[in-house]
Amino acid sequence: MTDNKFNRLREKHREFIYESYELNKDSFVFHFRMDGYEFSPRWSFSPELIQGADNKELLSYAVFSLGMSELVSYWKCACPKTVRINCCSLNKEQIKFWKKLYFNGLGEFFYRNGIKTDIDSFMDMIPCSGKVPEFTGGGRGQGFLIPVGGGKDSVVTLELLNNYKDVNSCYILNPRGATLNCAHTAGYPDDKIIGVKRTIDKQLLELNAAGYLNGHTPISSVIAFSSWIFAYCNGKEYIALSNESSANESNISGTNINHQYSKSTEFEADFRRYTKEYFNDFPEYFSMLRPWSEWQITKKFVKYPKYFPVFQSCNIGSKTDTWCSNCAKCLYVYIMLAAFLPDEELIKIFGKNMLRNEEYRDLFKGLVYQDFDKPFECVGTKAEINLALYTAAEKRKGDDLPLLLKEYFENYHDIPRPLDDFFDENNFVPEKFTGLLKE
Repeated sequence: MTDNKFNRLREKHREFIYESYELNKDSFVFHFRMDGYEFSPRWSFSPELIQGADNKELLSYAVFSLGMSELVSYWKCACPKTVRINCCSLNKEQIKFWKKLYFNGLGEFFYRNGIKTDIDSFMDMIPCSGKVPEFTGGGRGQGFLIPVGGGKDSVVTLELLNNYKDVNSCYILNPRGATLNCAHTAGYPDDKIIGVKRTIDKQLLELNAAGYLNGHTPISSVIAFSSWIFAYCNGKEYIALSNESSANESNISGTNINHQYSKSTEFEADFRRYTKEYFNDFPEYFSMLRPWSEWQITKKFVKYPKYFPVFQSCNIGSKTDTWCSNCAKCLYVYIMLAAFLPDEELIKIFGKNMLRNEEYRDLFKGLVYQDFDKPFECVGTKAEINLALYTAAEKRKGDDLPLLLKEYFENYHDIPRPLDDFFDENNFVPEKFTGLLKE
């Protein structure tokens, strides 16, 4: 049924146009249109955050590219067959990059909306020119720009790079309590925090409410392009993400549908090639935690209890900086922490013992068992979750196990493979920093 809506909307709206973009002293504004509808998403920031760009033409092209990463969030409401780029040039290789990002980044969107399409036919992209600008020069910069999302992963990166704190800055998109508090707790004052506000055009929300298509988009690609811009303008040598090895796992068995595609190693490799080819060699984008599993990240995180009262990565509770304690993401983080923390500490964080609630049984099954699809959330692999559950149950032997943990321990007989020495060699961490991950 939704596939019919997809086709009807494509028939009704045949063209989506990236008309122009503005690079103002304190904002970026992108102008898209689709027949009579116009969209103008805006990014707002303090003027000094872009004053340090040593090549204004390069900055302008990078901002155009940020608009390309924004485009897909608006295009997807009707999925017009033709996308016309009127404001800047793209060559054939760049078009391949963007179509690959859009198609794979919309895998969950296509799946949940029942849309059947392929990478060749879902979109035709037509730029105004195929001759792209070339940029030379630019130094290496100094220090790291560390995107902070408020969860345990970015906390671990902040701590791993603590010795470089004097030359580092945090990057926060739409700052909120949890993100700011994590940065402050790590020792970064306000003048070391690059906070940027991203505003969605209300026209998109109105179309969604009117029944146009909606769903997940590759938001981490937006973070990638925007972090490159602010790292470049602020003279940073590196952008240190906090995406782990398990971000590569698909959500639906037997498919490549991955909620975390724009956090994957594949996208990271593509983005690194794109920025080096079309922008500049520096800043260099990589994930500090790519060699590690979620098990190792959690094991490291619990060594920093000062963050327990402030970290938060629940999407539902993000506006109020609370854990909703009622979703798959909350249950996942609860399970991982349960391998290392006692129940009383977990209850302080989440407000209740989530493993005692039988209403979460279906969420639990999706996280744990191979016969069930993994939830569309940023969660670890089932192997990691099973190891955490097994360890949590072992730690509580002799106690009155909470319902879901008791059922798990009674029915699961295999001893999970240990992950303490896991190291994913398919990573882009500069060699001089890998020692931080092997200590």
